[in-house]
Amino acid sequence: MRPRWGTGPAEVVLVRHGHSTANAADTAAHEAGAEALDLDVRDADVELSETGREQVRGLAGWLAELDEAERPTLAVTSPYVRAAQTAELALEHLDVELLVDERLRERDMGVLDGLTRTGVEARYPDEAARRAKLGKFWFQPQSGESWADVALRVRSFLDDLRHGYDGARVWLFTHQAVVMSFRYVLEDLSEQDVLRIDRDEPVPNASVTRYRRRGAVLEPDTVAGTGHLERASAEVTHQPPESGPGS
Repeated sequence: MRPRWGTGPAEVVLVRHGHSTANAADTAAHEAGAEALDLDVRDADVELSETGREQVRGLAGWLAELDEAERPTLAVTSPYVRAAQTAELALEHLDVELLVDERLRERDMGVLDGLTRTGVEARYPDEAARRAKLGKFWFQPQSGESWADVALRVRSFLDDLRHGYDGARVWLFTHQAVVMSFRYVLEDLSEQDVLRIDRDEPVPNASVTRYRRRGAVLEPDTVAGTGHLERASAEVTHQPPESGPGS
């Protein structure tokens, strides 16, 4: 059910973190047909790559040029390093409070963390079969989360926003699956809708998705915008739907 807004933010802006070292490892693993990503850190500690830092510099430059009435009045980041680095670098020259909320963290892949689809099928064939039966939205890896679990986090976070921050322009620095879950909730999408969008409309790194309050609903104004990256001649990157962690 689509949230109704009698009070709360005037707009909510979702920023996916910049390209990360895990994104680079994921691309390399898929190109090599490997079963696992070549990473030696946990997902929460993955940092931005140099490409990601260049993307965030483009985002920061665009933010600095916005009119005061367009700039964020509050920012909240996932605690994961790549998202927090994106927020800190993007907001470096702005006077805005930055909070941390674990509900914005990436989806937990449990025992499948760090594996490619090839690796899942080779090492956890029962999990691969269960995913095929349940579908991508409802599948919950062992000790991990389904997309529905992430949507519950998003609903909880939005409920807090709805009861405070009236008229605020709230910017959220987060991850691909979380951005898609916000779209699922805010646009009242079906399971089929959100999976089609995830397949056909990937969320680029450091892209901006903006919702503005009109009446009692938050309406999409910009979806996965990358104009600020193109203007800064920063590379536009995104991961395929079946990617591993670091998204």
